[in-house]
Amino acid sequence: MEVSPAVTDDADRVVDLWVDLAEGQRAHGSHLLADANREAIRESVLQHVVTGGLLVARESADARDDSGDDPGPIAGFVMFGPELDGYRQDVNRGVVRNIFVAAEHRGRGVGSDLLAAAERDLEASGVDVVSLEVLARNADARRFYEARGYATHRVELEKRVSSENDTDSREG
Repeated sequence: MEVSPAVTDDADRVVDLWVDLAEGQRAHGSHLLADANREAIRESVLQHVVTGGLLVARESADARDDSGDDPGPIAGFVMFGPELDGYRQDVNRGVVRNIFVAAEHRGRGVGSDLLAAAERDLEASGVDVVSLEVLARNADARRFYEARGYATHRVELEKRVSSENDTDSREG
């Protein structure tokens, strides 16, 4: 696999992969609606292409045994960039916003290659630390990141609030 900067022509395929990512994350408790966010993620993908914060992995032309004119299908992607929340901190933080490898390409180091490339680009841009989010119930993803040196930094908690229409054990 080769990891390289995405180009505008990659946008539709990356959006499709992001929708797959978002759909898969629903099993781990994500509230994101996959297809309903297609246009918003397309805009984000294009912004990341322009800023250089989107890398894609695809088989090399040699591995595909073709002329190299067609860049080949995208096996995975990573979106990243500097943290832009406006708060002053004692470190410059980079953020991995999304990383995904299509199911048929998993277990071959594609995710590791994408993450390492994003970390190198972020380091070259002057960041001191790289952060990312992972759903608490996604044990496989947590193991993946922990094996690459990531440690818990913040913990997000959430609670569903009841409304008048909800029924719960308090009424029984």
